[in-house]
Amino acid sequence: MASEELAQKLRRRLQLEESGAAAEGEAAAAEGEGGGEEEEEAAARGCLTARAGAELSAKLCRRQDINEGAAQPRRAAVFNPSTEFKEFSRRQIKDMERMFRLYDSGRDGYIDLMELKLMMEKLGAPQTHLGLKNMIKEVDEDFDGKLSFREFLLIFHKAAAGELEEDSGLLTLAKLSEIDVSIEGVKGAKNFFEAKVQALSSASKFEAEIKAEQDERKREEEERKHRRAAFRELKSAFTQ
Repeated sequence: MASEELAQKLRRRLQLEESGAAAEGEAAAAEGEGGGEEEEEAAARGCLTARAGAELSAKLCRRQDINEGAAQPRRAAVFNPSTEFKEFSRRQIKDMERMFRLYDSGRDGYIDLMELKLMMEKLGAPQTHLGLKNMIKEVDEDFDGKLSFREFLLIFHKAAAGELEEDSGLLTLAKLSEIDVSIEGVKGAKNFFEAKVQALSSASKFEAEIKAEQDERKREEEERKHRRAAFRELKSAFTQ
C-alpha cells in the first residue's frame, strides 16, 4: 500500500512539473520573435522533464510489479572464482574462501581496514595504518577501501605470479597463510613455495606449543581427580 501511494504522489508531481514546463513554453512562444532564446530554453526544459518523467515512471512501475510479485528483481552477474582464476584448483579456492570468511567478522562479504589489521596481527606480521591502506590499495579495483573476495583472490594470484614486491604486505600475507598456491612453471612459484615451507615450520612450532599446553591441562585435571578421590576416601574412613 505504501508503495502504491508513493507511486501516485510521484506521478502527480511529474504531471505538475510537465504541465508547468508546457505552460512556460507557451508563454515564451507568445512573446513573439524577440523571445526565441527563451522559447528554445523552455522547450529544452520540457523535453528533459518529459524524459526524466518517463524514466522515473518506468522505474516506479517495475518496482510496483516486483512488490506485487509480477516481476523478479534483476540479479547482478555472479562472480565465479573457478572460471576467473583457472590457475587455482577448487580446493585452493575453498581454502581461500574459508580464510576470507574467518576474518570477515562483520559478515558483510568484505574485509575492511580493521579486519585486515586483525588478520595481519593473527598471522604475526602487524602493519602500520598506512601499510594496511597500501595493502588494500594494491588490489582495490573498485576503490571502495576494502577487500571483496575477488580482490582477496587477486592477492594470491599476484603472489604466485611473482607480481608483488618483496616488501609488500600482501606478499607477507600470502606467505604466512595456510594456503599453498605455488604453481609449477609460474614466475616466482619456487620462492613462494620455499616461503610456504618456512611458514609451515613456524606453524608446526606453534601447534606443538598448543599441544603441550593441552597436555599440561590434562595432567593437572588428572591430579585434581586423584586428590578429590583421596579426600573422599579419607572422609569415608572418619565417618564410619
